[in-house]
Amino acid sequence: DAPYVDMCGKVCDAIFFGNDPDNGLGFLGIGPFATSIVEVVTIAVFTIDYILRLWTCDLESPRYAGFVGRLRYLPSFYSVVDLSSTVPFYVDALSPNISLEATQFLRMFRFFRMLRVEGRYTEALTLFDDVFREQKHVLGTAGFIGCTTWVAVASLYYIAERRNTDMIYCPDPASDCEEGIDDMSGVDTGLCVIDSWGLVDCTDAGCPPSEYKENPCYNVFNSIVSASYFALLNLFGEFPLIDQHSTAGKVVGTVTAVVAVAVFALPTGLIGNGIENIISRRREENRALEQSNGTGDAENGEAPDDWVDVDASEYPADDSTFGGRLYNFLEARTSSMAVVFDWFINALIIGVILSFAVDTLFQENDNAMYRLVIDNFEFAVVCIFTVEYVLRLVASDQNPLYRGLGGKFHYLVSFDSLVDLAAFLPYWIQVWITGTLIPHNANAIGSTTVRLLRLVRILKFEQYTHAFGYFDDVFRMNGDLLAMTGFAALVVWVFFAAALYITDRSNPDPEMAGFYKTVPDSMWMTLLNLSGESPLCNYSVLGKVLTGIIGIFATALFGIPIGILGSGFEEIIDEVTEETPDEEIDEAIKSDGSAALIAEASVPEKIYNFTNGLGSTASLWFEGMVYFLICLTVFIGIIQTIEGKEDSLSQVEFLAVLMFTVEYILRFIGASADPNYADIGSPFLRRLRYVFSFYSIIDLFAILPYYLALALPGGWVDAHDEYFRMLRLLRLLKLDKYVPSISLIDDVFRLKRQALTVTCFAAGSLWVIFSGLLYVTEYQDDFNEIDEVPVYGCDEDCTMMDRFSNYFASAVYTCVHLTGDYPIVTYSFWARITCVVMVVAAVGVVAIPSGIVASGFMEIVEERNKAQGVEQRGAAGDDWYEWRLAELQNEDPPASVFGPTVDIWQRKVNAFLNGDMSVVPHTHVNPHTFERGSRFFRIFMMTLIITNVIAVLVETVPQIDRFVGNERGNFFDVFEAFSIFFFTLEYALRLFSAKKNLEALYSPWTYATTFFGIVDFLSTAPWYIEQILIACGMSENSDTATIFRVFRIFRILQLEDFLVGFRKIDNVFRASKDVLKATGLMALIIWVGCGALFYIFEQGNANFRECDVSIPLRTSNSTGCYDFDSTAECVSYYGKGMCEQTSFVNMPDSLYYVAVFLGGEWGVVDFTWGGRFVCMFLCVIGIALYSIPVGTLFESFGSVIGMDGEEEEDQEDEEDD
Repeated sequence: DAPYVDMCGKVCDAIFFGNDPDNGLGFLGIGPFATSIVEVVTIAVFTIDYILRLWTCDLESPRYAGFVGRLRYLPSFYSVVDLSSTVPFYVDALSPNISLEATQFLRMFRFFRMLRVEGRYTEALTLFDDVFREQKHVLGTAGFIGCTTWVAVASLYYIAERRNTDMIYCPDPASDCEEGIDDMSGVDTGLCVIDSWGLVDCTDAGCPPSEYKENPCYNVFNSIVSASYFALLNLFGEFPLIDQHSTAGKVVGTVTAVVAVAVFALPTGLIGNGIENIISRRREENRALEQSNGTGDAENGEAPDDWVDVDASEYPADDSTFGGRLYNFLEARTSSMAVVFDWFINALIIGVILSFAVDTLFQENDNAMYRLVIDNFEFAVVCIFTVEYVLRLVASDQNPLYRGLGGKFHYLVSFDSLVDLAAFLPYWIQVWITGTLIPHNANAIGSTTVRLLRLVRILKFEQYTHAFGYFDDVFRMNGDLLAMTGFAALVVWVFFAAALYITDRSNPDPEMAGFYKTVPDSMWMTLLNLSGESPLCNYSVLGKVLTGIIGIFATALFGIPIGILGSGFEEIIDEVTEETPDEEIDEAIKSDGSAALIAEASVPEKIYNFTNGLGSTASLWFEGMVYFLICLTVFIGIIQTIEGKEDSLSQVEFLAVLMFTVEYILRFIGASADPNYADIGSPFLRRLRYVFSFYSIIDLFAILPYYLALALPGGWVDAHDEYFRMLRLLRLLKLDKYVPSISLIDDVFRLKRQALTVTCFAAGSLWVIFSGLLYVTEYQDDFNEIDEVPVYGCDEDCTMMDRFSNYFASAVYTCVHLTGDYPIVTYSFWARITCVVMVVAAVGVVAIPSGIVASGFMEIVEERNKAQGVEQRGAAGDDWYEWRLAELQNEDPPASVFGPTVDIWQRKVNAFLNGDMSVVPHTHVNPHTFERGSRFFRIFMMTLIITNVIAVLVETVPQIDRFVGNERGNFFDVFEAFSIFFFTLEYALRLFSAKKNLEALYSPWTYATTFFGIVDFLSTAPWYIEQILIACGMSENSDTATIFRVFRIFRILQLEDFLVGFRKIDNVFRASKDVLKATGLMALIIWVGCGALFYIFEQGNANFRECDVSIPLRTSNSTGCYDFDSTAECVSYYGKGMCEQTSFVNMPDSLYYVAVFLGGEWGVVDFTWGGRFVCMFLCVIGIALYSIPVGTLFESFGSVIGMDGEEEEDQEDEEDD
């Protein structure tokens, strides 16, 4: 229970820990439990402190004066914190029947006493109060959308996974299963049986029921309640069970990753955005205050001039002295030879990095010549770096900052000097220790560390970008905010680490308990949770509650200081880099290659207009047909990768290829009239130019393999048909011709080239350095075990050193970590420290280049839309419904065709249902009675909706469902029939009164076909359909009946009558449709393209292969499980079912994984090298581009629900002026 205590014995325990009852402090008589001197002294200080604070609390506030005021002080925040810090000790000491562990949770509140260090630190926690107060009008709407999405996703997962045996989990197999089964790896869940109630029997798997546990194993999706935790993790963007989902579960997971995550992120995004706005506002207020007091160095929030590094080349020294000439040669570089020497040093730096990386590939190479070359190169480089440093030190006094003895010391501790020293000084220390001028033990950790430090020389390129020099500026500009938010984040980190330590240190799952066996261990996993990661999921009930709270609230607070570092760095980059001239932006907008209608004077010109959708309705239909065929053939190409579906829809594919062929011929003929080739004189050369154009090559790749396979059956093309099928997916790129997206990327790089140069250097340098650090800390880690990775040379008993066998492998995992994701958590101590630094300091900086690309893309798309005259009628996202509603606003409802009596009743019913007393016609009923009855009915219906949702949730719990039973007339059936009566009655009344309902546009059809009517219909229709099916013979215990019952959960959408939410979603999509067309197409191309690449590279990856236990892993005749190049070959040799590929089995499966990857979650990472390159592409740029549509939706949501109301008012005022 106390692993660190054994290292120091009873004396140490008596002083610090207090875990050993025999530590010698029993004479104090403080209860039956142990204590420590530190604990006793702490309690004494806290007690005296609290008494004094209680005595003087009236000085803090007049409301605490007197006896009653003291009572009012007791439940205040800091009073409760203080009491929680001390009372548990006295309870433990005085009551022999209370366990120390029972009150240990309360002791954690001592962490919040840290906030008393300085009052300003509490401001970080009060940010939430400010955010809720400022955005309360939109948080309710976003919260309702988020909760409804959560319930919906959990329900879908329950339906999809409740029969999936791969989702069976046994919390304590060591105690509940047969001897020899110590963890879940020993339980074959495929042998378990799930009964009709959803209860699991794993007797055949070695985990039978016992008198203590009726069900030692269970399906983690056995109820909507249980599924809700995992759905919540998925909605955070985390998929800890990514490779265990069934096909239906993967479909739900894909929809969740692509759509639901964006919708669920709205409330948390609003909180984060609100915090950022408040911090930005406070920063501006502080700057304004400093300027008004004459203490600020900046004007208008800009960095002071003296914060920017001075370029030495602009201030050369006196060339008449040796020192001056040396300075001009090394620093100012005033001659061509100096420039050549500078590039020589730069080449050596790159050579050092490459030699270190390449040498990690051949650590076991004992070839004398190889080692001679590498070691002598290292020695020569160190000598050159040493001489260079000495000369720079000699010449440093030419710089006024480094003159004199103090100046020399100032130079020694400068950034550049420390970088230079790190490159050679450790080598000479190693020489001094070993007594060998050229150390030869390259595999020793010390030797590797020495060589690793030379990678720091990459920071010498800082002289060209000044990227890291701006960090100092960031800390100066945001020092107060970083101190405030950083301290609060530290408190939150420690608090939740201690809380999870208490809830899960005794978790029956040994893996879970291992990560929380001590508070320091808990801090590692809690840090990942606070950074938005959830690599583990089998928590205790309290642990799940805590991690849920972390994901929803604490993550936003913890991410503030990291966000401040990143945004501050980006702000300074924007200030110091020149903006791209408007002319270049305009040129990027104009040069989009859009087709333009040309005067019809010849056949080629007519064909050109026709193929580009210009000049006639027929051309528009042709263009639309091509668009449809592209999407259809891409879908066919995806389906044909599924086993047994290789020839599905082949006739449709043939017709599509013929159509694409005709299209290509027409485009070839019309190319001579293409205005883009107007500078080419000959029509033949114009057509030839088209043949080698981007879109022509795509067309040829998409159609030629089909004809080659037909012409040469059984040939090379036919043998590699699965790869050529993937070329058909390139047709997606043709859509870029109609909706420019990918073709805009080069415009983005031109627009943001200066900022990208600086930030990419910073990100790349951090990547190089942290890759080396992770390699050094893990390449000899043979303690932390991992799954088999045969592709990396380990078939069994694998450890982390098999993953980090060389620098290049480390670079891939580091790249993933620098995106903020941690699919690997079993690191050694020093590797964890490295990862902590990455999370805190590097992740925000590395994300800046991709963020700049994303913002540049958005900027160009928006400017293009403005240039094309895209206008918006009414408010953001308005369409025909809002326009018609505005038109009817002042009109009276039409009279009923059935006469005045029906007309009056329609008015009454409408007023009763909607609580609008202003439209109640004259009636003999007392208006107050009518109003109370309407209010009661509305409250009753809201209560009925909520209780229905709760009933569905409870009914899915297997134990409760079995207790109630499925006999007709059980409680749930009666309650359902009761609810259906009122839901049906309400739906009928709303249809009846729609003629008088303005929101229904005075039309029953409009009501029935809009959001409200559809939801009301769906709340009743499934019950009636279920009753009809049961009457036709369907069993009430069948899966179909269960699905119908679960779909009642969507009655939660009826709360839309009381809370505005989903009715605005379609407005959100309309408000952002112009940007979504470009960004959505780009996201689709990245998704499908990377899915195809992962499928090609990973479908045969042995790291994702499982074989029957009868198949050996390796054999001498290459027929072992891991000997085959692909899983298909293994299946062909041993038979179906003997070998199985667990991931990237086909294109739909690959698209599921990539959808998760693009959300920033890397559930699997042990790729082949082809997959690794795709992985790094997604990390560097793909994820940022893919996330643009999500950001667009968030901005549009804020606009639609009124977050930008103040800005709109300002714009209206300007227009009025």
